[in-house]
Amino acid sequence: MGHYLSAEHGIVCRLAGERLSYFGWPSVARLQDGTLLVASSGLRSEHICPWGKTVLNASQDGGRTWSAPRVIHNSPIDDRDAGIVHLGEQRVLVTWFTSDTRQYAGEEWVRRWLGEAELADWQAEMITWTDEIVRRWLGSWIIHSQDGGATWGTPVRAPVSSPHGPARLVNGDLLYLGKDANHLGEGRILAARSQDEGQTWTVTGTVPLYPGTGAGNYHEPHVLELPGGRLVGMIRVENNHGPDLEQAGLVNFSLMQTESDDQGQTWSIPRPLGFHGSPPHLLLHSSGVLVCVYGYRQPGFGQRAMLSSDQGATWELDWIIRDDGPDGDLGYPASVELEDGSILTVYYQKTPGDSRCSLLWSRWTLPPC
Repeated sequence: MGHYLSAEHGIVCRLAGERLSYFGWPSVARLQDGTLLVASSGLRSEHICPWGKTVLNASQDGGRTWSAPRVIHNSPIDDRDAGIVHLGEQRVLVTWFTSDTRQYAGEEWVRRWLGEAELADWQAEMITWTDEIVRRWLGSWIIHSQDGGATWGTPVRAPVSSPHGPARLVNGDLLYLGKDANHLGEGRILAARSQDEGQTWTVTGTVPLYPGTGAGNYHEPHVLELPGGRLVGMIRVENNHGPDLEQAGLVNFSLMQTESDDQGQTWSIPRPLGFHGSPPHLLLHSSGVLVCVYGYRQPGFGQRAMLSSDQGATWELDWIIRDDGPDGDLGYPASVELEDGSILTVYYQKTPGDSRCSLLWSRWTLPPC
């Protein structure tokens, strides 16, 4: 049983009734002037589709109200999983990866799920995708803004991919813990470092595998730097690729934790945390509490948090932010601390009566010590 957090909830972006009204996989950043920016994959038709765009919503009042979604990048293929990182002053970085939706079009489960009319719309879009176009755009990407998201530069490639993007270290470098962008299904979890705010990257290390698992079990990590320089990483682990997790004694759709004490060159063997919930986002609260939020895709569907007062050595699990989701198509929560010490967490989830997911927020406070 989880413990309920004191939380209020609201909507970042919902376009009920519109054809391209599915939004998913958001991240959030807070600028120095208090502006909140949420990046996501939006203006889609479904969880899988060919129309995903990287979009931005902004709030000037602490997340109470939000601007309409604005497209900041739209590649010819499907843009997914947008991360956003504040780089200081008005500088912002957004990450995403692209998917070749053609791989799903012939699958029988997709036909049963979507129906002939939706698939016909897919085909009309994807007939414009040449192999050359897909090769040009397939991969992991970064785009920069120098003016708080008003304008954006030219996309550059990244060597790894993860939903919430890299972490900004104390010295200003970026550390990106992510899936090898050239092998998103079966690749290893790599650490890459940038000293020029993400324009160029050097792969510095590889996360080892837990006994009995394969590289295909590991996905969608997030990393954070602790006081003193230790890096703590959380990784989504599940059995859609690789060996059987049950044989390794692991929980499916769960988290594993790894650390590095040499700035990402070497990493500890990931240790399983043994509970349902994924993927992770880490936040170090001003109180010193380490916060990790994650989606919960079992009955009681919703968003949860785990808390650590000893820099990740131990965790209090399953603090419930909300548990009113209608189904498991939800999650990817990400958090920022607001000026008053409360936490704003954004995520995707259906609202009552909707068939497509929207971007939602919850504002909550840490429980008493």
